[in-house]
Amino acid sequence: MKVYVFPGQGAQFVGMGQDLYEKSALARELFEKANEILGFSITDLMFNGTDENLRQTKVTQPAIFLHSVIPAKTLGDDFKPQMVAGHSLGEFSALVAAGALSFEDGLILVYKRALAMQKACETNPGTMAAVLNLSDEKVEAICEHIEDIVVPANYNCPGQIVISGTLTGVDTACKKLLEAGAKRALKLKVGGAFHSPLMEQAKAELEHAINETVFNKPVCPVYQNVSTTGETDPILIKANLIAQLTAPVKWTQSVRNMIADGATDFTELGPGNVLQGLIKKIDGTVLTQGFSEE
Repeated sequence: MKVYVFPGQGAQFVGMGQDLYEKSALARELFEKANEILGFSITDLMFNGTDENLRQTKVTQPAIFLHSVIPAKTLGDDFKPQMVAGHSLGEFSALVAAGALSFEDGLILVYKRALAMQKACETNPGTMAAVLNLSDEKVEAICEHIEDIVVPANYNCPGQIVISGTLTGVDTACKKLLEAGAKRALKLKVGGAFHSPLMEQAKAELEHAINETVFNKPVCPVYQNVSTTGETDPILIKANLIAQLTAPVKWTQSVRNMIADGATDFTELGPGNVLQGLIKKIDGTVLTQGFSEE
């Protein structure tokens, strides 16, 4: 079965989407529509900006969304997903690609999400760290016994979990995780503690926006980060999307469930190839590929 997967924050790069813009009339139309909706030229920041520009959450998230959704649109009738999934932000791309959300509504929600998350980061400073070569259970147990807020945020693949929380909570956890045998506990260059209780403020803001937006039944199951199972009910999809901001991204579990449900061929739409690498580590028997702008 054919699966399309969509990346999250961190996959951005200067020049992203420019080939697509130059070679496809439909892509140009959608990029220009995005500039109009956002009220600024995101294409200029994507094509000619700096790494620093693109690292701003309010730019990063819509940029990755556009670079993920527009390729799906340009595939036209060749885009026939039997399942879709997205990592964190990528879940919005997956929902638009599967027809649960319109392009316009998806972009508006992504931008509102980005602004709400950026505000939450400023109000409640925090950080994240990647933990390598330690079991999920061990990471969970250590985080649970730390007084400051620190939680597992991304279950990326076996032996790779990202933790998230307050600055002191993550520092303390990193020390204890290394003592427990982790190969590495590396702090990430991120703006805040995503997928943790420190995002509660952003969740409240996004909940209102999501509830005011029309969601349709997708053309195929959407394997969501929170439930890890294929969802087609718009009410459940909304609830999972709201919960996602403060809940962990269960990518390992989602990929395993897709494979158990018949997935054999994964195509990553969007910048980079991070998800392809994670999927291979979760199950090396499935096919993985990316989308070329050429």
